[in-house]
Amino acid sequence: MRPHRLLLVSVYTCLSYSSSLLIATALSFSFNFSSSDDLCDTELRCEHDARMVSGAIELTKNELKANFFSVGRASYARRVPLWNNATGEVASFSSNFTFRIRPKNETDENLRLCSLSHVTRDGAGDGMAFFLAHFPSRLPPNSVGENLALFNDSNRFNAAGDDRTVAVEFDAYPNSWDHSDNHVGIDVNSIDSRAYTNVTKRLVSDDAVMTAEISYDNRTGVLIARLRIDGDKPYMVNASVDMKANLPHEVAIGFAASTGICSELHQVMSWLFSSTLDDATVATSSTSPRRRLVRVLSAFRSSSFSCVALRHRCHPSPSATHMGEAEFERGVGPRRYRYRELVVATKDFAEEGKLGRGGFGNVDRGSLSDQDRPVAIKMLSAESSAQGRKEFESEVKIISRLRHRNLVHLLGWSDSRKGLLLVYELVPEGSLDRHIYNTDRLLTWSERYRIILGLGSAVRYLHTEWDQCVLHGDIKPSNILLDSSRSTKLADFGLARLVEHGAGPRTTHVVMGTAGYIDPEFVRTRRPITESDVYSFGIVVLEWIWNLYEKGAIVEAVDERLKGDKQLDDCKWQLHRALVVGLWCTHPRPGVRPSVVQLMNVLQSEDVTLPTLSRPGPSDISPGSHAYNASSSVNVCSDDVSWATTGR
Repeated sequence: MRPHRLLLVSVYTCLSYSSSLLIATALSFSFNFSSSDDLCDTELRCEHDARMVSGAIELTKNELKANFFSVGRASYARRVPLWNNATGEVASFSSNFTFRIRPKNETDENLRLCSLSHVTRDGAGDGMAFFLAHFPSRLPPNSVGENLALFNDSNRFNAAGDDRTVAVEFDAYPNSWDHSDNHVGIDVNSIDSRAYTNVTKRLVSDDAVMTAEISYDNRTGVLIARLRIDGDKPYMVNASVDMKANLPHEVAIGFAASTGICSELHQVMSWLFSSTLDDATVATSSTSPRRRLVRVLSAFRSSSFSCVALRHRCHPSPSATHMGEAEFERGVGPRRYRYRELVVATKDFAEEGKLGRGGFGNVDRGSLSDQDRPVAIKMLSAESSAQGRKEFESEVKIISRLRHRNLVHLLGWSDSRKGLLLVYELVPEGSLDRHIYNTDRLLTWSERYRIILGLGSAVRYLHTEWDQCVLHGDIKPSNILLDSSRSTKLADFGLARLVEHGAGPRTTHVVMGTAGYIDPEFVRTRRPITESDVYSFGIVVLEWIWNLYEKGAIVEAVDERLKGDKQLDDCKWQLHRALVVGLWCTHPRPGVRPSVVQLMNVLQSEDVTLPTLSRPGPSDISPGSHAYNASSSVNVCSDDVSWATTGR
């Protein structure tokens, strides 16, 4: 069949499909809170301080003196099906709303105290969120302040059972686990956002009305949040979320907000929600014209997307290269640069712009006209081996599709006869190994622990939270970059591999990695597994401290220079857990090592029980492998693996 005839058939099919969808049922509703009707206890469930006022739902108290430690929720009064308990089908949904976070009068005594005692820039805090949780919504006790009316102090890092919550937070206060006082984050059973993006314009404003667009695609399992402020380009953050694993099949949806000693007012002006799963409690015959219109628009949007996808399938993009699927060519994400653009950006790869050397190539500092920040350009020479070409393709294909706050961001690439180049965001503080040897600026314990948690968060995302399992394959200090706040950015995906979740390990012909960080069991079996990344994570955290562990003196392993750190006395539980996790991760037998989810639970909560470890014996160490042994002179660590416990 000729292409144009096939296209006509495709269009006819799509239009027919669109018509059929117009009568399909799906849950949709919309609210404009400018009406005088009080929807609390009818269409909405309003909890604690949440209430209807003229033109908005206010989630926290409006009176200045009562606004401190205020908390409230407003949720849809009916059950919302999230996944079908019989068929397992998961809903796709979208939630669009307009809202405002307003500051309070800073002349109040409490606000002066807030401004003096805390690091928020304008005496405002804490924030609000859109959430999905157990139905009916029940506000957790003691969920004020940093808990955003989503969690409380006992479950905010590992909510389980009926406390499970998935949320998009709009956070205006920097707590210890936050990276800024102005960000949008995706929370999955934890107040520590799985993914986030910083917002340039202040979320707290007297006049700025913001628009949020939150969507979930059941085909990809990706939750996306977009925020628009005053016509700016949207801020966007996304994360893979398994709704069936993290939430019950019917949920409450709505908004939550809280304040602490810092104060702000949270207002929602309008809300539109649509889902592909029908609400069985809403009869089709009684559906209002407003809801029917939303259904029509939602169905038409879905069918239009299908038609566009089919059109592209019939006529593939001519820009596709020999690099296979090349997802990075599809109009979003990293862009393709011409070689001469990168030559100009680096001043012909001048020596003074050299940042270092990565696998199979140099890394140069550059400045590009389409980027408002410096970039790092990694070059693989044209004469590089076939392995270099393979690493280039692997790195582009994998990292261009990953989005996480603790992964370095790929901006572009160039594939020319003169060389293969990758363009990354420039992470200003450089790699961790440089800080290990820096005697001028000592990493404090809180910085070290945040780096450990950031690295664990990145590995957790790669292993469990993306569409496929990503094995990094080269976790080491020189591939761990630090941004201006000394937060972790894991880099260099040249040795990464994609594996389907639940698939068994495959044998590789070539074992590649870095001596001292590569899993001895991987060397022996030639089968890369998630436990190999966990092993490298453990090596990064510690040196040989079995003797100290067995004596119960593990805290003595701390860097001597840190013993004057005033934070250390308050954080000894963190130090103890970091070192135990390091030992646990580097056990010679992969089956004994924790998963990345287990190790993060141990690191993030003082309440999680620590494992009892036994020193590995000769039977634990495979013949021919360089597994650790306290009495052995074989040291598989290079000198910089002990950065968390020593200062070398």
